Amino acid sequence: MVKYKKEAVSLVDCERDAAHYFKMAKAYKNLYPQIYDFENLHTAYIKARKGKRYAADVLKFSARLEENLIDIQNQLIWKSYRPSPYRYFTVYEPKERLIAALPFRDRILHHALCNIIGPIFENSFIYDSYACQVGRGVLAGVNRTTEFLRRARRKWGRVYCLKGDISKFFYSIDHEILKRIIGRRIFCQNTINLMNCIIDSSESVQGIPIGNLTSQLWANIYLNKLDHFCKESLRIKLYLRYMDDFVILLPDKTFLQMILQEIKTFIQDNLRLMLNKKTQIFPVGPRPIDFLGYRIWPDYRLLRKANVLRTKRKFKKFARLYAEGSKSMADIRPNIMSWLGHCKHADTWKLRKKILAQLLIP
Repeated sequence: MVKYKKEAVSLVDCERDAAHYFKMAKAYKNLYPQIYDFENLHTAYIKARKGKRYAADVLKFSARLEENLIDIQNQLIWKSYRPSPYRYFTVYEPKERLIAALPFRDRILHHALCNIIGPIFENSFIYDSYACQVGRGVLAGVNRTTEFLRRARRKWGRVYCLKGDISKFFYSIDHEILKRIIGRRIFCQNTINLMNCIIDSSESVQGIPIGNLTSQLWANIYLNKLDHFCKESLRIKLYLRYMDDFVILLPDKTFLQMILQEIKTFIQDNLRLMLNKKTQIFPVGPRPIDFLGYRIWPDYRLLRKANVLRTKRKFKKFARLYAEGSKSMADIRPNIMSWLGHCKHADTWKLRKKILAQLLIP
């Protein structure tokens, strides 16, 4: 087996590299007028209504579009904007999560803000940071994982994987740390005040609401420090992250255990985060990498078993509701097509044939 070169890295080295990175990063000023620019607000409205244009609150806002957009613009100009109360609800798939939803007016403002500041921070993200970025979705992350696996197998033969997962990530983001990270790039005080207002709209000094567009951006900004630590201080080449899940590939299990301890210490000391119990190190081949809804081997991939079980239950329910006349084929078809779109990126021909046959819908 080819031996992997081990490089000793201390947390002092890490902090020095991180400080150098942020010192060299460009600082941005005078962003606030770009946020409340009417054209930007209208673009934000188009984005916010995507897929929801016939919802009641969207139709009500659209009926007096220009007037409502000018009202948002005036709130920003006069710095009188305050976030509306959240509406909370729980989703149970793929796991139980509390989702916070804002009124349509607030969602437009979040899009307007992200239109301007999003590209600033995305320019600092590593290439293998995925989630909530154009061209950096689930499929891109899965394909990159497969590419990494094949590259590692060619180079080393035996491959070990560190599959990491942040414990209760969104609920653990520290507001003050997030503000400090943002403040290293944004030097426009009015923009900072707006962002702080949104960040502090949750009920405590820790955690950001799952469901906000801004929360997705904050999350990537927050873990960007971990990305640069792994790539620049630990010198890990085969590393990628999708939101709070990350994958590292190396040929040496003992060295991966050392890397794991470095990462634990770094995120605890610098981000006040912890890894959860699902974090593990294992050889790839006997086991796949269970990541982003797929089980990934170097030469093929399958759907995650839990996803298959959920789909079987869902489609069995659809068949019953269709037989009762409670749902039409027009209601069911989008769900079927969405699942088929997910399936086509894995080796699922027999599975698709079996599950669709169980629907018994003409």
